[in-house]
Amino acid sequence: MTKHNILLLLLLTVITPCLTLAQKTKGNTVRHDLSQARAYIKSGKYDEAEKTVTNLLKDSTNRRNKRIYLAWFDAVRGKHDQGNEKLYLKQKYDTAAFFGNVKKMYVVAEALDSLAPEYRKSHATLLDTHRRNLFNGGAYHLTKSQWQTGFNYFEAYIDCARQPLFSAYHYDSLDTQRMAEAGYWATYCGYKMHDPVLTLRYRKWALQDSAKVDFTLQFVAEARQWLNDNELYVKTLEEGFQHNPLFPYFFPNLMDAYTSQGQYEKALALTDSALAVNDSSQLFLFAKSTMLLRLERYAESIKYSDSLIQMNPNMAEPYFNAGSAYVNIASRLEEHNERKLTKQAYQKARPYMEQYRKMMPDEQEKWAPVLYRIYLNLNMGKQFDEIDRLLKEK
Repeated sequence: MTKHNILLLLLLTVITPCLTLAQKTKGNTVRHDLSQARAYIKSGKYDEAEKTVTNLLKDSTNRRNKRIYLAWFDAVRGKHDQGNEKLYLKQKYDTAAFFGNVKKMYVVAEALDSLAPEYRKSHATLLDTHRRNLFNGGAYHLTKSQWQTGFNYFEAYIDCARQPLFSAYHYDSLDTQRMAEAGYWATYCGYKMHDPVLTLRYRKWALQDSAKVDFTLQFVAEARQWLNDNELYVKTLEEGFQHNPLFPYFFPNLMDAYTSQGQYEKALALTDSALAVNDSSQLFLFAKSTMLLRLERYAESIKYSDSLIQMNPNMAEPYFNAGSAYVNIASRLEEHNERKLTKQAYQKARPYMEQYRKMMPDEQEKWAPVLYRIYLNLNMGKQFDEIDRLLKEK
């Protein structure tokens, strides 16, 4: 045996007992702390018990020790039961802490389940009776506008369906109504946080809450927009409009989406679909008047504008549409040297645009250039000079 090997053997002979002693000491420490935690639990000192076991878990080598998790679960359960009793007796107690202990029982039990599935049945049976309080905890934090915390509770409620701990309960097929409601409120919380990822995470469950589909689709559409996913944004708006054409969000935003892309024919078809549902809607009629104007179908645009004016003379925009349509008709006639008809078209445009000016004096950028053309072509010097001065003052 070489000198080097002899030295190595001597070194190992010294180190091995030290390691064994260290491991034994560490094991004794864990046993002592667990025994202390159990004593705390027995005497109702649940906070001290929890602090003791969570300190043990700071050492990563202890995180496979199921006895630590069992003690932790019992400590949290004791805190929950203690709080539940105070609430039952109408004694002062921190409601947020109560719900926090409910949620923590699930966290600990789910972690323990991966280490010791033999406790699955007893823990699942117990926690199933408390699951409603995960939902209630989310609702409580909603009332406080604590969106992230509320989201976490609703997510925990939904997440039970995929946890092996609750595999016998089939929540995804037997608890669909409450799961859908939790999905909606989780989506709502994500939306309130302006977080597109969280808004979209439980949209499939949220869309199963039939009473709130319109709002869910609105939240989903806006989340798509936040992500600059224009294709899915428009697709969601279309889905929303098909579901409920009268919901105030989908139609105007879908019209804006189509027109911003220059899809005027598509926008016009949308107005027809909307009017098929409600042919007296001023919004739908105005949108059709505007699309007809953009498509240079001036006579039809005037017809819808006049209908709107008759229906609601206090609505300003139809006057602008009708006046603009007549001016555009005049321009066409002017190209064919139809002087008499051109003048008549400008004369017809004038009262509409003057009324629009009267109703919307701050919209000078819209009415001033049009009135300039009208007064110029009708040789109305005084009125023309006034508009000319206004345009030069800009």
